[in-house]
Amino acid sequence: MTTTQIDEEALMNDPRPALIRAAAQIGDLVTPDIDLDAPTPCEGWTVDDLLAHLVTVHRRVAHVGRGGHPFDLPHQIRQDDAAAYVAALADGRREITEVWEADDAILEREMTVPWGVVAGRAAAWGYVRELAAHGWDLATALGAADTLDPELAAVVVDRVRETLPADPRGGDIPFGPVVEVPDDAGPYDRLVGWLGRDPAITVTR
Repeated sequence: MTTTQIDEEALMNDPRPALIRAAAQIGDLVTPDIDLDAPTPCEGWTVDDLLAHLVTVHRRVAHVGRGGHPFDLPHQIRQDDAAAYVAALADGRREITEVWEADDAILEREMTVPWGVVAGRAAAWGYVRELAAHGWDLATALGAADTLDPELAAVVVDRVRETLPADPRGGDIPFGPVVEVPDDAGPYDRLVGWLGRDPAITVTR
């Protein structure tokens, strides 16, 4: 994983470095020999299902940045095999970088995302949250949660707690109840717990 330090103060104004870093973290986890049939913490989803969704998320990030509607793309874009997922996610990261770094004005531009019409800065934060959470889902499925970037989670978790209420959940807020974690829990445990995931979950292979 990347170890380049995140400037937290700058990130408040510009979440794009965290967005790209969250996408890169997922790419680091996906290899041509990954087990696509392995279960994940996402109920009913295999690694194949999760990666198919992550391909969509990558493309949506770029698509909404260009002014498109997120639901122009399907919920999942399945690939033929693990090597194809490696290529699709790498292409998605390249596209995200090209679209979002081309013009700083993108942070102020209104765009449509699944949770409403928001400024680009808020859209980017929302996708940082999604990619960071799904990065944990994927790493947990692969038995690699200890390889995740704690600094990324640390800069995301406080923002998520500020913008995503603990109550209500469900309906238009597609997260389960907050899972309480110890006060000294690591940043990923605090992040996924707030998003309704149990950081102590064991995935049965």
